[in-house]
Amino acid sequence: MKKKNNLSFTVICISLFLLFFTACVPQKKIKYLQSPIEEKIENTDTKSFKNDRDLSYKIQSGDNLYIKVSSLDQKTSQLFDNNNNNNNNVLNSEMGVYLNSYTVDDNGNINLPVIKQVNVKGLTIKEVRNTLQKIVNEYIVEATVFVKMVNFNVTLLGEVRRPGKYKIYQDRINIFEAIGMGNDLTDFADRKRIKLIRQTKTGYDIHYIDMTKNDLLESKYYYLMPNDIVYAEPLKVKQFGFSTFPYSIIFSTISATLLILNYMK
Repeated sequence: MKKKNNLSFTVICISLFLLFFTACVPQKKIKYLQSPIEEKIENTDTKSFKNDRDLSYKIQSGDNLYIKVSSLDQKTSQLFDNNNNNNNNVLNSEMGVYLNSYTVDDNGNINLPVIKQVNVKGLTIKEVRNTLQKIVNEYIVEATVFVKMVNFNVTLLGEVRRPGKYKIYQDRINIFEAIGMGNDLTDFADRKRIKLIRQTKTGYDIHYIDMTKNDLLESKYYYLMPNDIVYAEPLKVKQFGFSTFPYSIIFSTISATLLILNYMK
């Protein structure tokens, strides 16, 4: 009788241990920006990382640019507007900004009123603004040209708590800010192997990012570009984790084992 009780206790302990072991993710796999093991950094220490912030995104065909010319002479400024719409509600909406933007055609040109065609392919936003400023200066004195990228979108996929496509309303965003928009990665995300899919002139490039290393702060992929896709791959442990682990089978097995043992009594 005592042996049977010990056997039952052993079966239960082993089952609970397996459940606990397979459902846990080590903290080392979850933490961001980990310091090397041999490096001891106190809370009062400061370590600096330099990043040149290479944000020189080159305009490509299919991009949408919002361009506005502002000056004291409003009537003259309106000549350069894509659509003289006085409905502020439409202009201030996301759709309104898109409808009043200029699409870069297959040849890399945008068609502006008065100015007509201007080739912007391969230029940065700053270079486009400087180019248009020189042209507008020939028509208006003391005018200011504003240029913004309308289609600055970042897509978060995989082990993200809130995956989806996010529109960026600023000139720059780093990978931590983007993931923060998605409410952080899940515990099952492989932070050592984050895929960054970036659009190029000829297609797409895939870069792998290790978010557990401090070196990321100095990486040229720390800052995201328009239309970047961030894919968080799952850890291998997930196939045995909370979300997919066959708990019903385990508990059924435990119950069946206990019934057999009781029957054998």
